[in-house]
Amino acid sequence: MVTKKSVLGRGLGALIEDAGELPKSDFTSDIRIDYIEVNPFQPRKTFDEESLLELASSIKELGVIQPITVRETEQGRYQLITGERRYRASKIAGLKEIPAYVRKADDQAMLELALTENIQRQDLDPVEIAISYQRLIEECRLTQEQLSERVGKKRSSITNSLRLLKLPAEIQLALRNRKISMGHALPLINIDNPETQISLCLQIIGKELSVRKTEEMVKNLFTKEKHMVKKSPVPIVNPEAYLQLQQHLSKYFNSHIQFRREKNGKGRIIIPFNSDEDLERIIGILDKLNS
Repeated sequence: MVTKKSVLGRGLGALIEDAGELPKSDFTSDIRIDYIEVNPFQPRKTFDEESLLELASSIKELGVIQPITVRETEQGRYQLITGERRYRASKIAGLKEIPAYVRKADDQAMLELALTENIQRQDLDPVEIAISYQRLIEECRLTQEQLSERVGKKRSSITNSLRLLKLPAEIQLALRNRKISMGHALPLINIDNPETQISLCLQIIGKELSVRKTEEMVKNLFTKEKHMVKKSPVPIVNPEAYLQLQQHLSKYFNSHIQFRREKNGKGRIIIPFNSDEDLERIIGILDKLNS
């Protein structure tokens, strides 16, 4: 192989923070395609066949403009880090060799590089991007702040993307099929009931609602629910054992004892009194209990 001048692929500098200055041990070279195996950490599993054929046709005419990125394995072969679409199209085009940027990377670095490149793709749907964010956070142990710096996105944008993963599968599928946009999906996250979320999603698709109309619809839903809430809470019925204890204490203190019990079992016992003398009488009873 003939070592060529190091050249970064278009856009790669925006993906890897230290890509502006290449390590001296890394280089770009033409590598036999059959010496390269695909990246097992590639988060993208499906590739559009028609798009691959179009890229293959372009590669036949113009060659591979942007090198792929690989790492050399112990067996003297190579493993793909980024650029699988170019790699696949080059094989379709019948190329024997492909320009590749050879980089030293361990398994975690490969995963991080593959995920980071994946996020920058223009044809990814919002759910694919959110999954890549989640994997970078969990598997590469990045904070949202570090992730924001790494991929060049605002932290609020990353937070909103991650929130999409909390939506029901039906809505995530609608996002993946581009039936709704991220702008449509975000208001639905604030709704607690999954059935209501799905119902509104179907209305958005069926009526072809705009993002603004969707936001108004969700806002009206919350306003309606607020008006439906009863002003006075429903009284909680005390269990029979509590009622018997209440009657016993009322006789013991010669006063109408009141119980206030919540759903979680917490509550209060209230001993009312009619005067200072009545209060002293009750305190005297309590003192006898303590002695």
